[in-house]
Amino acid sequence: MCGITGWVSFDRDLAAEATTLHAMTETMACRGPDDRGTWTEGPAALGHRRLAIIDLPGGRQPMSLPTPEGTVALVYSGETYNFTELRRELADRGHRFTTDSDTEVVLHGYLEWGDAVAERLNGMYAFAVWDGRHDKLVMIRDRMGIKPFYYQPTADGVLFGSEPKAILANPLVRPRVTLDGLRELFVMVKTPGHAFWDGMREVEPGTVVTVDRSGLSTRVYWRLETRPHTDDRDTTIATVRSLLDDIVRRQLVADVPRCTLLSGGLDSSAMTALAARQLAAQGEKVRSFAVDFVGQTDNFVADELRGTPDTPFVHDVARLAGTDHQDIVLDADALADPAVRAQVIRARDLPSGLGDMDSSLLLLFRAIREKSTVALSGESADEVFGGYLQFFDEEARRADTFPWLTTMGRHFGEDAGVVRADLVKSLDLESYVADGYRTAVAGIDRLDGESDFEFRMRQISHLHLTRFVRMLLDRKDRMSMAVGLEVRVPFCDHRLVEYVYNAPWALKSFDGREKSLLREAAADVLPRSVYERVKSPYPSTQDPRYARALQEQTKELLGRPSHPVFDLVDRDRVRQAAEREAPVSTQAARRGLERTLDLAQWLDLYSPELVLD
Repeated sequence: MCGITGWVSFDRDLAAEATTLHAMTETMACRGPDDRGTWTEGPAALGHRRLAIIDLPGGRQPMSLPTPEGTVALVYSGETYNFTELRRELADRGHRFTTDSDTEVVLHGYLEWGDAVAERLNGMYAFAVWDGRHDKLVMIRDRMGIKPFYYQPTADGVLFGSEPKAILANPLVRPRVTLDGLRELFVMVKTPGHAFWDGMREVEPGTVVTVDRSGLSTRVYWRLETRPHTDDRDTTIATVRSLLDDIVRRQLVADVPRCTLLSGGLDSSAMTALAARQLAAQGEKVRSFAVDFVGQTDNFVADELRGTPDTPFVHDVARLAGTDHQDIVLDADALADPAVRAQVIRARDLPSGLGDMDSSLLLLFRAIREKSTVALSGESADEVFGGYLQFFDEEARRADTFPWLTTMGRHFGEDAGVVRADLVKSLDLESYVADGYRTAVAGIDRLDGESDFEFRMRQISHLHLTRFVRMLLDRKDRMSMAVGLEVRVPFCDHRLVEYVYNAPWALKSFDGREKSLLREAAADVLPRSVYERVKSPYPSTQDPRYARALQEQTKELLGRPSHPVFDLVDRDRVRQAAEREAPVSTQAARRGLERTLDLAQWLDLYSPELVLD
């Protein structure tokens, strides 16, 4: 797992730009604390920061191979879980390897198959190949968008990086944000290809982007397709279990300490239990970690989203699976610490407004990194198997919009609640959402004979797997890599995604509950309490001291009336929230404060040019 960056400039020799390449590379030191490397040749320059996971001494990058027609060089971020099989196939074709790393396998795979190597990879990856034989740059991203990948076309080539900060470090780029970027801050909808910063793009999941002297071209090598599902219930459950066993086995491979993220929900519990069983057969014990808040379990107050605290269920799983478990318990001071908020914003390159849910994730990962380098996560199972409330909410099912907006608006309030009225009008979020929704559903194919209800549930599933999950994967990657922790997501294996997506909704919810297929596929390794537990979202603190800290910090900000944040938020609304006497203890009530403080700190850190018309 690493950070990659690069620059292609067909009108110059980039050997003279070593200082800029170094600056771009060093923006991602957190992603790769173990090693750094750069490579230049003519119009191409590549940079790499390494987090060593497999073949610690042999996987240094950039990695290059000379050929009679020119050098082929690679910078690679991620993991290829089937690299052993690919290595064997390539060796049979005459390739010779000098390391045991998956990076070298991908490089030789490109030499053998060109950009079609992407279709042979099972894993999470973002990589760029400079092909000196044809003077072209080839950028490839994994199917589900697990690893981030951004680029910005220039007058004579392109800049790229794992994160926008690498591109922003180049003097050719101005940190500029227009209304198009701001729209994605204030409503939970992400337009594929957009990258928030003006002029910047993302390599879309399942896509190859090629840049040569004639310009830029794209090729989609994978998309989520509609296919008939003919397996019965028992066969489907057995297939899901077989896939999960294989996926977990592959994703446990590492030359560094591993662990699992355990929330006590069905997803992470199933993944942890399967990992524990496989490692136990090798005489090993899996480490597991969970996040908790001071006093939360004893003083928990149920609401419409969260009916139970996580910790009792976490401990049930740890006992049954025999994990070496540790709770990471966070207090209100740490969650509200402006320094933590600043690290979150630097990690994400934008002000997310998620408050303690981002801060706690960063602090959890920071604590885990002291013990492990690789963690397996249950992320994405809700999207794959149908676990969210909106899959079952009649209003969300009928709504002519992204279904999560219906339920989130009900529970959390509107994202733009503190935004200035004139800016809200300029943003026109209603049209933005409507246009994005029409585009998203237009590409979903319907099976012959599929009922209206089944097709609607297929649409909801497709939207979650191609739009919603990408936002969560980006968050998980940025928070984990900010502290040098690699997080793997077994439920994003494309084989599992394709198989379960095409199972009809009647099969996915055969017992009238969420994630029926996953629950039955893992029933033999789960404690009864988790088997019967109702879905609960990622936890949020209920400690009123956190809310009071937000109020005090906001009052300090209000004392700086010239701060540019007040070009974005309504000062009077913010003051009302900051001076409210009743505790601002719920997530919805705190949202405006968290949003305002995030925006203010982002403006201080990045000093972006804002174009609000």
